[in-house]
Amino acid sequence: MAAKIKKGDKVVVLAGRDKGRSGEVLQVLPKEDRALVRGINLVKRHQRQTAKQEAGIYTKEATIHLSNLALADPKDGKATRVGFKILEDGRKVRFAKHSGDVIDG
Repeated sequence: MAAKIKKGDKVVVLAGRDKGRSGEVLQVLPKEDRALVRGINLVKRHQRQTAKQEAGIYTKEATIHLSNLALADPKDGKATRVGFKILEDGRKVRFAKHSGDVIDG
């Protein structure tokens, strides 16, 4: 199946602690159905001191399940579903079902 959410997309969180917030997809893990989104699902990690790194508590993004994300509509930034259509030149592109705008094309 074609990917509805890709790296670099602007997404909106639908459920969870960060519901309603939006961010850019940094990485998609298709085998796990998860994505890494900038500024979303921040967790604190305790880091032991090593020869290269100091000890401390670091904040970083954790992955979030794709079912909790929706693509942001290019027109108004609200959550939208994604459809696929084939253009006249034969390219298959994604489009926002809310507004009908082509997302990648």
